[in-house]
Amino acid sequence: MYNLEQLRMFVETAHLGSFSACARKLGKVQSAVSQGIANLEIDLDSRLFDRRTRKPSLTPAGERLLSYAQAILLQMDELDSAVKAMGRQEETLIRLAVDNALLLPNLYIVLSRFESQFPATDIEVVSTTSFDVLEALENDQADIGLTFVEFDFNREVELGYIGSLIFYPVCHPDHPLAQFSEITAGDLLPHRQIMSRSLKGSMPTQLPKMSSKAWYCNSYTAMQLLAEQGVGWCYLPDYLVEQAIQAENLKKMKFSFDHKPWKLSIELVRQKNKALGPALTWLHDELKELLDE
Repeated sequence: MYNLEQLRMFVETAHLGSFSACARKLGKVQSAVSQGIANLEIDLDSRLFDRRTRKPSLTPAGERLLSYAQAILLQMDELDSAVKAMGRQEETLIRLAVDNALLLPNLYIVLSRFESQFPATDIEVVSTTSFDVLEALENDQADIGLTFVEFDFNREVELGYIGSLIFYPVCHPDHPLAQFSEITAGDLLPHRQIMSRSLKGSMPTQLPKMSSKAWYCNSYTAMQLLAEQGVGWCYLPDYLVEQAIQAENLKKMKFSFDHKPWKLSIELVRQKNKALGPALTWLHDELKELLDE
């Protein structure tokens, strides 16, 4: 019966183009590689290489079986990685809950590095509102999260300030409010505001209601798309609307009462008194620097 060593010889020879190169890479003598592949051909009842030329080439059978051999070796490597991860007591799953306004480009870079660092650990990413993130942590439905500061939220989670995010008031260029050179609080009253609201009806304390009419979403992307349709005006993260403003799908509004852009404070949150394994510790440390320049 064929073994993993023979499969590795087969794959490396196909990749490197010679038995001698395969032998050098695997630290074996060439005769051992040649014999190993010959034994594999006997076990598979198929000739894998055409040896009539100076450089061995795959036969049709070899070409067909190569991908299967590669898949077996890949699965074996993943099994080895999982076993080693268990030995290091790495978590099998980490649940990350994020306010959907905080799905920053840097977050995906961090997650990509996490995948390289902890290939045996699965990640579950849930995007929702800050209130729902905090509730998920309380209810043991998430291990770590990113939220905006909610001053009236005093519950059993550990909080840590990591920076702030600029929000701009925007509307469609043809919206009535877009015609104002400067907008007062009174000007906003008759025009619909599009707002973020959690599944249970909680709204961000840092972005209050300023209009008499409102539509509610639990997604800032949905808010942006509605604003681009002229449904109303809203506050949106700067990174999310920069391209839309440049493309003139949205217009930045100038408020008489906003002397500087609104900056919303962001916190890294996790379950209180819960031990952190190696993978969660790494992710926690990386997310602390998410907003660093």
